Amino acid sequence: MGKSDFLSPKAIANRIKSKGLQKLRWYCQMCQKQCRDENGFKCHCMSESHQRQLLLASENPQQFMDYFSEEFRNDFLELLRRRFGTKRVHNNIVYNEYISHREHIHMNATQWETLTDFTKWLGREGLCKVDETPKGWYIQYIDRDPETIRRQQEQERKKKQDLDDEEKTAKFIEQQVRRGLEGKELEKPVYTELNRENEEEKVAFNLNKGASTSIAASSKTSSVLGPNALKMVEGAVKRKESAHSSGQSKEKKKKSALDEIMELEEEKKRISRRDYWLQPEIVVKIVTKKLGEKYHKKKAVVKEVIDKYTAVVKMIDSGDKLKLDQTHLETVIPAPGKKVMVLNGGYRGNEGILESINEKRFSATIIIDSVSIKHCKISFA
Repeated sequence: MGKSDFLSPKAIANRIKSKGLQKLRWYCQMCQKQCRDENGFKCHCMSESHQRQLLLASENPQQFMDYFSEEFRNDFLELLRRRFGTKRVHNNIVYNEYISHREHIHMNATQWETLTDFTKWLGREGLCKVDETPKGWYIQYIDRDPETIRRQQEQERKKKQDLDDEEKTAKFIEQQVRRGLEGKELEKPVYTELNRENEEEKVAFNLNKGASTSIAASSKTSSVLGPNALKMVEGAVKRKESAHSSGQSKEKKKKSALDEIMELEEEKKRISRRDYWLQPEIVVKIVTKKLGEKYHKKKAVVKEVIDKYTAVVKMIDSGDKLKLDQTHLETVIPAPGKKVMVLNGGYRGNEGILESINEKRFSATIIIDSVSIKHCKISFA
């Protein structure tokens, strides 16, 4: 196999080494050649092609710098427009993504010395919106594409047209209402003086606000809507009054003893409800994953309660002692027929026997001194 064969080990190794980004110090921008090490870069600088390229650049160095600057600016803005659109983004994020391309133009070949200078230049030229923050410079692309501008104008025109349609509809409805009111003569109230024939007679006023309001509303409705609408309003008022009277009659019915007991139990539960439930000598389960798989979903016994919300627990299997918050623990419900303790509600702190468990409603029924209760937080006693 020849020395310069494409499949020779040396050729394969050279291709593997040349993949990806190389060091910037061994890159020649004029020749656009990347060398792998210092010796290769030295040999390239002494080559005839490099010397010839330097002679061309020395004749008009500003032309080459302008060319590289324009290429760098176009590629950077194209990446910003295509990748981030008009979103506000940190300039270093865009630059890191730009230099990840192997054939990119290096900034040291342009007219800008640093990324900050380039960002300020973009702001001065009006190509991007730039702002400085404690975290660095942020840029936002200004899209001046004719197609984008045309699309925005169309959206504004459509929004304005929708508003005009709404105004036209509102004016049409207003005209219809005005026409309907013009054909009917509204009765004007007649005001008279208060005359009292007998000076000793007492003057009485009826201050029933609801009745006067309903009478005024009914008279106004009858004058505008007509007799049919008046009948409908009177029927609705009668139904409402009948429903109100029937509701009052139902409330006046005597409650049974069972209803009173249930109300007392509910009131007791509501008053005795607390946001803490830890009790000594109960079995709990650790639900937090921050302690690792060794303690996750393992059972423990509460040995001490600190400040109502923190407990010192002892692991059942290993005997280790841990100090945990109640948010990292949950209660353990035993099988029916075993002893449990009520941790919250009206019977808080009492022990009883678990009778049944309703998994669909997330509740349980326990017996405490021959009294059956439901919907309470329980655990092993």
